This record gives sequence, C-alpha cells and structure tokens, in this order.
Amino acid sequence: MRALITGGTGFVGANLAAYLRQQGWTVRILRRATSSLKAVEDLDVEHAIGDVLEPESLRPAMVGCEVVFHTAAVSAYWRTPGEQILRVNIEGTRNVLAVAREMNIRRVVLTSSLAALGVPADGTLLTEDHPYNLPPGRFLYGYSKAMAEAIARVFVAQGLDVVIVNPSVILGPRDHHRISGSLILEMARGRVPALPPGGVNVVAVEDVARGHLLALQYGRPGERYILGGENLTYRDLAQQIAEVVGVPAPSRVLPRRIVKALAEAARLAAALGLPLPVGPDQLWLSAHFIWCDGRKAEAELGYRPEIPVREAIRRAWEWYQAHGEGPSRASPALRS
Repeated sequence: MRALITGGTGFVGANLAAYLRQQGWTVRILRRATSSLKAVEDLDVEHAIGDVLEPESLRPAMVGCEVVFHTAAVSAYWRTPGEQILRVNIEGTRNVLAVAREMNIRRVVLTSSLAALGVPADGTLLTEDHPYNLPPGRFLYGYSKAMAEAIARVFVAQGLDVVIVNPSVILGPRDHHRISGSLILEMARGRVPALPPGGVNVVAVEDVARGHLLALQYGRPGERYILGGENLTYRDLAQQIAEVVGVPAPSRVLPRRIVKALAEAARLAAALGLPLPVGPDQLWLSAHFIWCDGRKAEAELGYRPEIPVREAIRRAWEWYQAHGEGPSRASPALRS
C-alpha cells in the first residue's frame, strides 16, 4: 500500500515513514520546498512538495494513496506565534480532511497529542474521555489540538473514516527540530539548574510510529487513542537523561507555588515582547502531573509501549551526536 504522510520531514512523520518502509509500505511524504531533509535523508520515500495550508497542493500529493497519516502540525509552540499555531493545527487539519474526502482516501490517522486532553485533577490520570479543560489563552497548543480533533469528528459524521492518536511526550532519534529532544541537549550542556515539581508521560518515538499503524488497522472511526509510555516525575526523567549523557542530575526541585509564580511573570514578560528562555505555558504545565492511562489503546489496538524511556533517551542522544547537533537555542519542551 502507499501512504501519504503530511509533515513527513518532522519528528513523528520521519519516524513513521521509516517504520512503514520497514513494514513494506510505499511512502510518500508531504513537505515544503524549504523543509530540512535531515530527518529523512536515509529513507527511500517519495516526496510531494506542498503545504497543508495550500489545498491545491494536497490533491496531487494524495493521488494513488490509500491512506493518509496527518502528522503535520506546529509542535514547537513555545517559539511560534499563536496565529501560526492556530492556522496550521486547525485550518491545516481541515484542509487535509476535506481533500482526503474529495480524493476518496480510505482512512486518515490524525496525530493529535496528549495536550488535547487538558490537565487532570491532582491524583488522577488522563484517559481518552477527559475533556479539554483549559482556556485558549492558557495553553494555545493544547487548544489547537482539541479543536483539530473536533473538526475531525465533524468529518467522521459526514462519512470520512478518521482515527485519532494522542501521543504523550516523545523522545527518540530524528528530532532535528528539537521538539522534546531539547531537554536532552539542555541537560547535556548543564543548562537545567533546577527541576519543576510535576511529571509527564514519556514514550519512545518508535512506539508512537507503531501505534499509528495499529490505529490504522484496528482503530474505530472518530475514536481517540492515547499512545503513552512511562509516567515519570521530572526528577526521574532528569535522572535518566543525566545518566545517559554523563552529567550530574539537578538536585533542586522548585515548589509548585514558585513555578506558577514564574509562569505568570513569564506571561507578562511575553506580552511585553521580552525574550524568554522558557515559555509561560511550559512553566505552568510543569507544575502539574500530566500522567495518563493507556488501557484503551492496549485493549482496542493491541498497543503496548515496548521501548523503555532510558533506551529512547539513548537513541536520541546517539542520533544528535552522529548528526553534529550543537547546544540547543530553545528551551526544553515539556509537552508533546
């Protein structure tokens, strides 16, 4: 079969392309003419030049494809203007689904995010039933993903077959845009003096790629499936990163009230146009435990994470070293 992957030169898209090729698929990636090819330079894939904001470029990209994996999105939300996040993540999704319906694509797998599920109450885990519970201004990226899912469900009601996957924080090779890998690079260079008090779920990118194919094969139209890994505190995650890259782990954990106060100060500074090393959304979220329950994906898709977080860190670090990646200029990504 031939699959189109939008955002095929990105972190998830490139790893998904590599996995599908291993499984014998013919893969076509949609990319802009200016896209870096670093993540796909070793992959035997077809290239279609286009943009999710240009519907006319999507039609030729889908010719001859049975399925579409829509991974294209603005994920580096802390360094992207809000208007662009909304246009790409919401309107770009609408365009892809509209053209997929027009081109009679058999099934679309939409890559959403755990961010689209909002923030759980203290002591609880996120599940697929959790509604997005934050105002747009608090976490625009999460809002944009939740809105993209809402658009997908409208298309499902109109007859298009769409399945949604919600990966958590992803680590692994090919993250040349430094989405979540920036945390590894910052740690390696000793630029993480203290840790936030919350926690995240972390998953290997290879598991996420495998989860996409399982969703294509077994997912129910209109349903979302969490593709998670390990629920970790930031202290635990930092310890594993430090051991892999060979540096001391930060020992100081900031109190939640301090982190939230810093987040509000960062929000005011951002409104004034001041450059910040860490975004206010990242700071605010890092005071919470964004942990999840992956039993639905296990029961319906047969998905289980197979690669430990430590191994995902090692593979990411080795890829960065092999590709001469220098110090990160961006702050660590605390959400997928």
